[in-house]
Amino acid sequence: RLLLRELLLLAQLYCWVLEVQGTWMGSVTLPCTYMPSDGFTQQTLIWSMERDHSTSTIFRRDYSGDHILLSQFRNRVNVPKHSPGDASLLIENLEIPDSGHYTCQVIWRTKNNTAGRNNISHHLLCLPVAATKPIIRAGKLGLTVPTGARTSLTCVASGSPPISYRWFRGTPGQKALLLSRQAELVWDSLQPSDTGKYYCEAENRAGAGAVQQSDAVELTVTGESSSSNPPAMAFTTSLGNPFQYLTTLTVKNFFLRSNLNLCCLSFNLLPLVLSLHVTESQNH
Repeated sequence: RLLLRELLLLAQLYCWVLEVQGTWMGSVTLPCTYMPSDGFTQQTLIWSMERDHSTSTIFRRDYSGDHILLSQFRNRVNVPKHSPGDASLLIENLEIPDSGHYTCQVIWRTKNNTAGRNNISHHLLCLPVAATKPIIRAGKLGLTVPTGARTSLTCVASGSPPISYRWFRGTPGQKALLLSRQAELVWDSLQPSDTGKYYCEAENRAGAGAVQQSDAVELTVTGESSSSNPPAMAFTTSLGNPFQYLTTLTVKNFFLRSNLNLCCLSFNLLPLVLSLHVTESQNH
C-alpha cells in the first residue's frame, strides 16, 4: 500500500503555466517533459488549445498512433516519438491565430492498472512582425517593354498580414503621383507616355504606422504609339485595253506597319464604287 501510494503521488496532477512568445512565421517549442518511471507506462498524450473560451484538441497520441485533429495545424506541429519523457510540441510557421492557452496532458497507467495524469499549460503569444522594405518584381517582359504590350509591376513585402500597398509614379522623397492601392500595377496596352520611374509603399498594423518604401524602378516603353501614326491611304487608277480600269488602294502602316493593296478591275461598265472601312487593332 505504501508503494502504491508513493506511485500515485508521483502520478498525481501537476499543473503550472508558462509564458511563451513566438514571432509570426517563426517556430516555437512548448515544453512538456517528465521523468520516466519503471512502474508507469504512457498511455495517452493530448495537446489542446483554448482560445476565445473554446477548447479544441490539436494533437493526440494513443495506441492507434498520432492524430492531428485541427486542420489549421496540419503539417505544422510535431511531437518527438522516440524520446522517452519528452512530449514537447513544436509549432512551425506561426500564425497570429495560434496565440492561446495550450495544455499538455499525459495519461499514465501502472502495472496495477491504476491511472494517473500529468498536466502542463502554456500561454503562447504570437507576436506580429512589421512590414519590411518592399521590392518590385517586373513582369516576364522585364522593364523594357514594346508599345502595346501588356505588363505589370508587383510590390512584395514580408510581415504579418494584412499588408496594404500603394503605387506611385515618381521618386521616393519627391512629389509623386498616386496610381493604385493594390499590390500589382497593371498596364493592358503600354504607350511611350508610360515610360518613367515607379515605386511602391507597404505597411501593416504591426509597424505602428511606419511606412516602408521601395527603391524606384524605371520602366521603358519602346517603339512609337500606334495612335501617332494613323494609316495612310493612296489611290491609283490605270487605263487598260480595251477599256479596262484598274483601281488600286494602298493602305500604309496597316497592322504592324505593313502595306495592304486592294485592287478593283472593271470592263467598260458603269463606274464601280469601292467602299472600305479600316479599323486599327488594339492588340497588334
